[in-house]
Amino acid sequence: MNKYWHVINVGIQNTLVYRVNFLFRAIFTLVPLTATLCLWRAIYASNPGHEQIAGYTLANMTSYYLLVTVVSALTAVTDDDWQIAADIRDGNISQFLVKPIDYLAYRLCLFGAGRLIYAAIALAPVLLFILAQRRYFVFPPDAGTLALFIISTLLTALLQFLISYTAALLAFWVLEVATFIFILFAFEHIAGGNLFPLDILPPALANALNYTPFPYELYFPISVYLGRVTGAELWRGLAIQVFWVAAIYGLARWVWRAGIRRYAAVGG
Repeated sequence: MNKYWHVINVGIQNTLVYRVNFLFRAIFTLVPLTATLCLWRAIYASNPGHEQIAGYTLANMTSYYLLVTVVSALTAVTDDDWQIAADIRDGNISQFLVKPIDYLAYRLCLFGAGRLIYAAIALAPVLLFILAQRRYFVFPPDAGTLALFIISTLLTALLQFLISYTAALLAFWVLEVATFIFILFAFEHIAGGNLFPLDILPPALANALNYTPFPYELYFPISVYLGRVTGAELWRGLAIQVFWVAAIYGLARWVWRAGIRRYAAVGG
């Protein structure tokens, strides 16, 4: 395990080089968030006789989007998929084929280090923004719910990483994976709950999305925090989230083995 702790340490040091970039990225992320919150406030203000929309009060809706920012800071994949594809294309993964280092574990350590530093740097501006919105911010019902939210968020990070990792491995077969990554990003952004809570969709469409991994990348942990899933539904959702993590992990291992069989080293 010492070698992977070393990878994490190297990842932290490399990431700290871009700390100012991360700070500005975190600050400017709040600009579209502010616009979104203003839009929803206008929607609620235009319907004074209806305090809820699809079961969401204004405070619930505001908290939802604030939590989208927090969870994304902790779990979102930034350029890991591009780096993986570049390693394959440029032949840099050749070194991992002759050393006792698992490439998936190596990339996971770098991903975790990057998320750790980005979250730490983004913490100050995001907390200040939440403080400014505190009258609209909803806290979890109890400590147990908060604990389950943290567990679900960790599973979300694993799921997002494994999906991006698997998509990047397509570089074994195609020279440029940008199209696949952008298509995946679009599905994650819409079907993951970044733009709006998925339960405001028609029930048939919302239920259909539950058979995909996308709601468990963002929407589900936030629903846990807000107490919108409880009891048997909560445990079933966590079980499904674990299932998708295990399934995508298995798929990633299979794609890696298939890709290595046809890999022709160039450079490295």
